[in-house]
Amino acid sequence: MKNNDRYWDCLDQAMEASHGGRTEEALAWLDEALRAHPEGAEAHNGRGEILWDEGRVDEALHEFERSLSADPKFLTAHLNRAELLVEDLGEFEQAVQLCDELLGGHPELPRLDRSTEGEVYYLKAKAVFYMDDLEGSLFLTRRAVKTAGEIPIYRAFEGQILFELGRYEDAKRALDTAVALDPEAGHALYHLALVLERLADPEASSLAFDRANALDPDHYPLPTEVEETFFRQAVTEAIINLPRSIREYVDDVPILVEDFPSRELLAQESISPQILGLYIGMPRTEAEITAQPLEPTRVILFKRNLEKVCRDRSELLDQIQITVRHEIGHHLGLSEEDMERLGLA
Repeated sequence: MKNNDRYWDCLDQAMEASHGGRTEEALAWLDEALRAHPEGAEAHNGRGEILWDEGRVDEALHEFERSLSADPKFLTAHLNRAELLVEDLGEFEQAVQLCDELLGGHPELPRLDRSTEGEVYYLKAKAVFYMDDLEGSLFLTRRAVKTAGEIPIYRAFEGQILFELGRYEDAKRALDTAVALDPEAGHALYHLALVLERLADPEASSLAFDRANALDPDHYPLPTEVEETFFRQAVTEAIINLPRSIREYVDDVPILVEDFPSRELLAQESISPQILGLYIGMPRTEAEITAQPLEPTRVILFKRNLEKVCRDRSELLDQIQITVRHEIGHHLGLSEEDMERLGLA
């Protein structure tokens, strides 16, 4: 039998325990709430949020779905489910479908106000971004801003997309706005640092990197900067460490070092500005049966990008080895599975 008073009492206790960091106690109160009202959408959603925070993603998704089964108009569970599909499960197409259903105004689903409509556009934009449709993601993010107003995270994401498109001046404007709206937004500060670096403003870039790192050192570590000679020596050692059966096929492939990919290269190769390495040329498996390539064969390593994904010199040395092997694998025409089997992944 449904006991409303007991149900809401338990929810209040669960919220208090959760805010106090007492996770197990919060879950126990939510279980008690569900004993008072087994189809309580709020309790199932609350369990989902706690399980999600604990990394129990599949269980969290199940709870969000149970919440929506109990109350299809419970908006918070819809948003949680869509975000979880994007951020943790990589189910981007399903997330897009869910967002479209919410935006479609179906009578059995919750009615969106402008704020929540903007949030749904933003979630759809993130899903589309991970599906490599940057222009589509940019359109949806701007739609979110137009719908919900100047939300810092939306402007920051707009700046991130523009950075990925190589439109650095536009990215800076969006990120400047995001930081002005929220000076402690680590995501916006970090991407502003990336943009300022590309716009040749090292002092401002370094300051933005420092600010982002101070806010969240785990998510925004400082770059592991090394001398050019150290980096090139590491590249040489990576080549020497290739299996002997591989080295003889790559003696004629120059391995170049650049700080970043140029804007021209971004447009020509449709790559991310944050790419670690790039193989340009025709794989050996194709060169024997096709005409000579128009461009000289080469591997390019992007020093500043590699420095950003490593926390110390030891990690950087390992990542250089991995990147060299991976790009050489492309030259040999190997699949990802082949590279792993041969120790090139």
